[in-house]
Amino acid sequence: MRTALVIGTGLIGTSAALALAGRGVQVYLMDHDPAQARTAAARGAGTDRAPDGPVDLAVVAVPPAHVAATLAEAIRGGLARAYLDVASVKGGPRRELEELGCDVSGYLGTHPMAGRERSGPMAATADLFEGRPWVLTPTPATDTEVLNLALELVALCRAVPVVMDADAHDRAVALVSHTPQLISSMVAARLKEADETAVRLCGQGIRDVTRIAASDPRMWIDILSANPGPVADVLASVAADLDETVRALRALESADEDKRLGGAAGIEAVLRRGNAGRDRVPGKHGAAPAAYESVTVLIGDQPGELARIFADAGRAGVNIEDVRIEHATGQQAGLIQLMVEPGAVAGLIATLRERGWSVRQ
Repeated sequence: MRTALVIGTGLIGTSAALALAGRGVQVYLMDHDPAQARTAAARGAGTDRAPDGPVDLAVVAVPPAHVAATLAEAIRGGLARAYLDVASVKGGPRRELEELGCDVSGYLGTHPMAGRERSGPMAATADLFEGRPWVLTPTPATDTEVLNLALELVALCRAVPVVMDADAHDRAVALVSHTPQLISSMVAARLKEADETAVRLCGQGIRDVTRIAASDPRMWIDILSANPGPVADVLASVAADLDETVRALRALESADEDKRLGGAAGIEAVLRRGNAGRDRVPGKHGAAPAAYESVTVLIGDQPGELARIFADAGRAGVNIEDVRIEHATGQQAGLIQLMVEPGAVAGLIATLRERGWSVRQ
């Protein structure tokens, strides 16, 4: 691939353009808002001037509702040898494109499973897709050259290609992406009118659950409008679980011991099902989940503290598999949880204490 046209210079489009430009591809940028394309160009994502002729690959990075129309216009204009989109919904745009009478042999629907709570070209990074799954949804009608160019794009962005059926993809993202967004927002919404005393008790658990609730509502309206059925199906199942859980909790309030026991059993059942589901989430590098142990250390909120504790862990010969930080309310300190292999715990604790750290057990 020598040339590419990125249509839509938001977070995903600009990130793809930065990755391609950084690896020697001549990238052209287009956007309905010329100022946004100029911003992306100023960041080194390419040029906002029009290409002199057809490029090798056109990447359409616009909201799902506009994908088919944008693709149809690009195809009819002969802007590229091959076309793909990066929208988070795949079945609908392809069917719309077919209904518009376009030849879909030169088109491939794709979806990089990466993103941030922030949007726009200023939030883009060239490494956004590194190590992340990038779904490709070819059909028997897809031209081999188009698939090869899509695979080259994924490789240049250092992502991991995953081939799926388009409708199966939409059901999958409804479960692992779209529904979690709504549930996170629903939990966060409970905080809006909460008493200030309650809010001040927020810890890492509520931060974890509500992190993605900071996402742009306008972006999510576009996404959910393109995939409402599968998301509603998952939410209906969640709602059934919620109803059962509410009944179990009410039973725990009962004066009847049998009802209390039944309520406890219901709560335990949903918690254990949650354990089983969480165990299926892929672990490091997409491998099977590993069982790590946590070493909790009190850390000051000063420059260089994280670097110092990581360096001390390195002196112990311990690889930090994951990190979680819980900031203390009203104090310039916090607790950092270092997730390590079980066999490394004793040596890490000993080294950290020797180096003056306060280790909690």
